[in-house]
Amino acid sequence: MQGKKAKNRFHQKFKTDRPYQKIVTDISEFRYGNKSMSERLYFSPFKDLYSGEIISYTISQRPQTKYVLDGLKQVLAIRPKLPYRMTIHSDQGIQYQSKAYCQTLKQHHVFQSMSRRATCHDNAACESLFHIMKVELDYYTYTYPTKKALQEAMEKWIKYYNQARIRHTLKGRTPIEYRNTALANMK
Repeated sequence: MQGKKAKNRFHQKFKTDRPYQKIVTDISEFRYGNKSMSERLYFSPFKDLYSGEIISYTISQRPQTKYVLDGLKQVLAIRPKLPYRMTIHSDQGIQYQSKAYCQTLKQHHVFQSMSRRATCHDNAACESLFHIMKVELDYYTYTYPTKKALQEAMEKWIKYYNQARIRHTLKGRTPIEYRNTALANMK
């Protein structure tokens, strides 16, 4: 069953000068053990395009709408009151077309944006996050033996990415430092 598709509001314009204005999300599969259908985890981040911060995420054994909604609700709970509206961009996955997801966005006055069908470049900011994460976790060359080992490595990397990984584009700051500076200057 297909749900509601939203128009593409980003048009591959991923830059913003405001925290929590442009958010991207998607789901990526991570395999472990013998890589069978039952040995997979699904990572669903919500990434702020201002700072690059992963502001919310879920790791689950199935790519279900419930887990995407859990991540969305985390974003909405931590977002400060701002003088502008947030836009959340995703692909056209059924999770993002679900009635529950669309209604939650609408109730919180968040714009929804979706990539064009079969156009991964429309969500390149999230796709590149998955690639960076998999490279830095040695995912392409190392098989994590257990679900626990993979999940712990993923969570440790997310903490490192947000709190310790210095980025040139953020003037030598971490994503969290950059966001905190911007929010302090808005007061």
